[in-house]
Amino acid sequence: MFSWLGNEDGRRKDPEVYQTVSGGLKKLYKTKLLPLEEYYKFHAFHSPALEDADFDNKPMVLLVGQYSTGKTTFIRYLLEQDFPGMRIGPEPTTDSFIAVMQGDTEGIIPGNALVVDPKKPFRKLNAFGNAFLNRFMCAQLPNPVLESISIIDTPGILSGEKQRISRAKEMGYSSLHRCPYGGYDFAAVLEWFAERVDRIILLFDAHKLDISDEFSEVIKALKNHEDKMRVVLNKADQIETQQLMRVYGALMWSLGKIVNTPEVVRVYIGSFWSHQLLIPDNRKLFEAEEQDLFKDIQSLPRNAALRKLNDLIKRARLAKVHAYIISSLKKEMPSVFGKDNKKKELVNNLREIYGRIVQEHQISPGDFPNLKKMQEQLQAQDFSKFQPLKTKLLDAVEDMLTNDIAQLMVLVRQEESRRPAQMVKGGAFEGTLHGPFGHGYGEGAAEGIDDADWVVAKDKPLYDEIFYTLSPVDGKITGANAKREMVKSKLPNSVLGKIWKLSDIDEDGMLDDEEFALANHLIKVKLEGHELPGNLPSHLIPPSKRKLAG
Repeated sequence: MFSWLGNEDGRRKDPEVYQTVSGGLKKLYKTKLLPLEEYYKFHAFHSPALEDADFDNKPMVLLVGQYSTGKTTFIRYLLEQDFPGMRIGPEPTTDSFIAVMQGDTEGIIPGNALVVDPKKPFRKLNAFGNAFLNRFMCAQLPNPVLESISIIDTPGILSGEKQRISRAKEMGYSSLHRCPYGGYDFAAVLEWFAERVDRIILLFDAHKLDISDEFSEVIKALKNHEDKMRVVLNKADQIETQQLMRVYGALMWSLGKIVNTPEVVRVYIGSFWSHQLLIPDNRKLFEAEEQDLFKDIQSLPRNAALRKLNDLIKRARLAKVHAYIISSLKKEMPSVFGKDNKKKELVNNLREIYGRIVQEHQISPGDFPNLKKMQEQLQAQDFSKFQPLKTKLLDAVEDMLTNDIAQLMVLVRQEESRRPAQMVKGGAFEGTLHGPFGHGYGEGAAEGIDDADWVVAKDKPLYDEIFYTLSPVDGKITGANAKREMVKSKLPNSVLGKIWKLSDIDEDGMLDDEEFALANHLIKVKLEGHELPGNLPSHLIPPSKRKLAG
C-alpha cells in the first residue's frame, strides 16, 4: 500500500551520502543515468557512455579556429615552450587533433595507443575509427601549466568552403555537419570534445576576418555549449585602431547570427605570441584583455567539479527527452504490416512528435536534440527494436536531478572551502603576480653563456645613461618609470613580466642601476630571437647581488 510514495514500506529512501564530488558523480551516472541511456540507445544517437576518466581528468581547453588564426602559437605562448608535433606557419599546418598534456618525459602517443589507455579520457573516441585515430595524438611534456589543465589543438578549418558543402551534398550529406572531414565526422568529434571540455576558445584572425561556411557550421555544431565558449580576436596588433574597431564590430555581428544565445559572447582582443607588437598603440587594451582571459583560464581547476556537475545535468535532461522520443516512436509503430511506410511518416512528422512531448511532459523545447540531425540518425535505425516507456528508469533520473544533485552541490562548496584556491601556474601565467606588468617567458644560447664575469657589464654604461633620465630616488627607479621605458621594446607584457621577475632580484618592486641594466640586456636577448631562462643563470646575476641570489 502507498508504494507510490517511495519504497515498499511507504517511506522515501534516505539520500546516499557521498564522500567526494567526483565519486558521487561516477556513482550517480552508473546507477541512475547509464541504465536509461543503454535502454533507449542514447549512445548511438548522441554521445558514448562516460567512463571514470571523464570524471577524474584535469580541466581541458579546446581551441577551434580557421587555419592560420594562431591556435598552435597560442598554446606555445601559454606554455612558453615548444611541444611535440608542433608546426607553425601561414599555411594549414595542424591537420590533427593534438591533446597537449602533462608527462614526465617529452614525446608523442599516437591515437590508437591513446584510446586504450584507461587513465586518459579518450577511450570512447575509438568509435570514430582509424580515419580519425590516424589524425589524433597526445603530445606529452613536463610543463607547470599542464599540471593544472590540458589543451586540445584542432585542425585548422579551411576558408571558402562552399565547394566543399556542395560536394558534401553530392556525397549524400544534407550539410557539412555530417560530412566526413579527412574520412571522419569532424563535427561529431568536435561535439564529443565540447561535451567534455571546460572551455572552448574560438580564435579569429583580426588581420583577415573571414568566417567560412564550414566554420559557421562548426560553431553551430557546438550548440548547447555556449556557456563554455570564449572568443579570441587574435593578431590585433597588425591593424590600426580604427580598423580594429570595425573588425570587432563585424565579428560581433557575425557571431550574433551563428551563436544562438541571449548573452553576448565574450571576445578578448590581443596578440597572443611573444614577438614585438607591430602596432603598439592599443597596448593597454591588450594588457587588460589578456589579464581577463588568463583569469578565466586560471579559474578552470577551481570550477572543474561544478562544470562536471553541470554537464551531467545537461546530459540527464537530454537522455530523458531522448527516452520520450524513442518510446513515442515505438508506440506509433504497427506490430506487423506497414512498418517501413510508418517509419518514413514518423521521421517526416518528428517536429509534431516533439510538440506533443513538450505539451504532455512539460519539457522545454531547448532540451530537444537538433531536428534535422535526429531525422538523419533515425533513418538508419530499426524502430521495431526501440523500447516502450519505462517509468522506473525515468523516475530514477528525476530523483537524481531533484535530490542527489542538490546534495552534491553542497559537497562542491565544502570541497572548495577545505582546499586552497586552485589556479593554473607557470608559463605565461607566471608573470601575472610579478612587478608592474601584471604578467609572464626561456636564454640558453645567448652571448656570454660561458663567461665567468657579468656579461651585462660591457653594455652597462649605455644603460646607465637611460637609467639616470628616469628620476631615480636613493639609487632606484620605480616600477612605473621602469615600465614606461621597457614597453618601448614593443614586447608583450607576458615577456616583459618575466623579464621584470628575473631582474628585480631583491624583489622590492624597484630597480637599481644593475637590475635595470640586466632588464635591458634580457630585452636585447629576446629581441635577438633567444629564449629567456626560467631562473637567472649565474653569469647574468650582478656581482653585488650574487650573495642575495644564492
